[in-house]
Amino acid sequence: MNDLIIKDTIDEYLSVSKYINWKKATIEDIDELVRTRITVLRVANKLADDVDMSVVEKESYEYYKRTLETGEHIAYLVYDNGTFIGAGGVSIYQVMPTYHNPSGKKAYIMNMYTAPKYRRQGIAFHTLDLLVKDAREQGITQIALEATDMGRPLYEKYGFVKMENEMEIY
Repeated sequence: MNDLIIKDTIDEYLSVSKYINWKKATIEDIDELVRTRITVLRVANKLADDVDMSVVEKESYEYYKRTLETGEHIAYLVYDNGTFIGAGGVSIYQVMPTYHNPSGKKAYIMNMYTAPKYRRQGIAFHTLDLLVKDAREQGITQIALEATDMGRPLYEKYGFVKMENEMEIY
């Protein structure tokens, strides 16, 4: 997507408090990242608060500990005057090189979250833009994500398109 169009879109939709700030997460933010991950999974999967997520929580902690150190995961935390209001992450991974992706590097956007009262104000769009730019700076040309019904319009506005050729088995 054209950088000028993205900048105009961000400027147009970012109509929130002047105290909003985006912080690139470090290992010191691991507890906040894990809490956010559990929140996102509960919302996306419509899980009640009493559903046991202890194994996912433990594994998420280990994932962040490993991948934040290696750079395989980049995350942003969003705050309004010091209060946590959102997050997003991108996982970077390697596959076999192909004709269309000679480096074999790919990225996967995940864990996009904005607190309910801050939605539809451009926060998630800006978070997504930061993540895509970080991936592009590493030479990554293939970026994918899974979209909920609520998030799909955001991703389409950014330029993501539905994939037709992938399959999955559980």
